[in-house]
Order: sequence, then structure tokens, then C-alpha cells
Amino acid sequence: MKKAYFITLEGGDGCGKTTQKQLLLDYLKNKQIDFICTREPGGSEAAEEIRKVILSGSKDKWDSVSETLLFFAARRSHLVETIWPAIRAGKWVISDRFADSTMAYQGYGRADGLLNRTDIEFLYNLVAKDFKPDLTIILDMDPQIALERVNKRGNMDRMEGMDLSFHQNLRSAFLDIAQKEPSRCVVINANQTPEKVHADIVFAIEERLTLC
Repeated sequence: MKKAYFITLEGGDGCGKTTQKQLLLDYLKNKQIDFICTREPGGSEAAEEIRKVILSGSKDKWDSVSETLLFFAARRSHLVETIWPAIRAGKWVISDRFADSTMAYQGYGRADGLLNRTDIEFLYNLVAKDFKPDLTIILDMDPQIALERVNKRGNMDRMEGMDLSFHQNLRSAFLDIAQKEPSRCVVINANQTPEKVHADIVFAIEERLTLC
């Protein structure tokens, strides 16, 4: 059986993940690769319920500890109910966000002094052990431009509604994560046209993963 890969799409709010996810799914279909597409928070029945709780309400609804515990509860359900069964069945898994977002948003972005990155790493090891994505695509964009996109779209959730400094911290966080794990992470310039961004993503996949 061909290896089933786990690919995650990461980046700040408004960076174009939704567009690139759809282009990637079309690419996989054309390659006749069997896959599922999922998301975080969410991806299983229980995790989708937690998603509603996390993303709705006021900006200060949760502190970083409560928020992080909710994310990891959702992540455990996502892994057990969706990701691991799909991979065992030989299907690629494409996830719109995964654990790097928790590290970026709660470990770097929130910065309320209640939680450090070692705490988040401990929780990840508890929930996922040594399981990690085979490839993480990080879409990098100027937060100011990205937030303008979000504002035009409307209907912002709690995270999208954070101030500019929060989103600047996120960008730094994702770049730092990529620098620390270059064998897993690829940073893509998301300020380019959607077609060029997609081409760069395809290049990264074909360079790093075995498709046949």
C-alpha cells in the first residue's frame, strides 16, 4: 500500500488558506490520490461541538489555559475519530490547521503569562505522542493585509477579532516554528497570486513526498 500522508495548512487569519485548500484538493483529485479534508478545531462530531464553544463569544471569553485545554480535547477526538482511521485506511489527510496553530495562537499570540510553550508541548505529547504531520505548509502574509481581507469578508470569529499586535505575534510564531522544524515545514509567500501560491505548494509536495 502506498504511504498515506498527513498534510497541514497553517498561517494567520486571512492568509488565503481556504482558496489554497480547494486548489490542493483539486490537484489531489487529478492525481487520483485518495484523501479526506478536515479542519481544526473540528473534524469529528465531538470536536465540532467544541469548535462552536471556542470560536463564539467575546474576545476575553477564555484565558489561554482554558482555551488550550479545549483545543486539545478537540484534537484528541479529531485524531482518534478521523485522522488516524483515515491514515490506516491508506487515505491522505489534508487538515486546515493543526497543532502549530495552538502553539502560535496560545503559546505566542495570547502571551498572558498563564501558559508557556513547554506546557503546550506537554499537552501535545499527551494527546498525540510522537505523531506529527508529514508536511506543514505555512502561508505567510503581512498581517495588516490579511486583516483587511478578514474585515471585507465580515462575520469575524473570536480569534480573527484580536488586535493587530496579536496577529503580528502569530506571524512571528509561525515563522519561528518553521525555522525550528525545517524538515517538516515549508513557508510559502502568500502575497503572490493564488495561482503562484498553489504552484509553490505543489512544488513543495512533489519535492518532499513520494506520490507513486
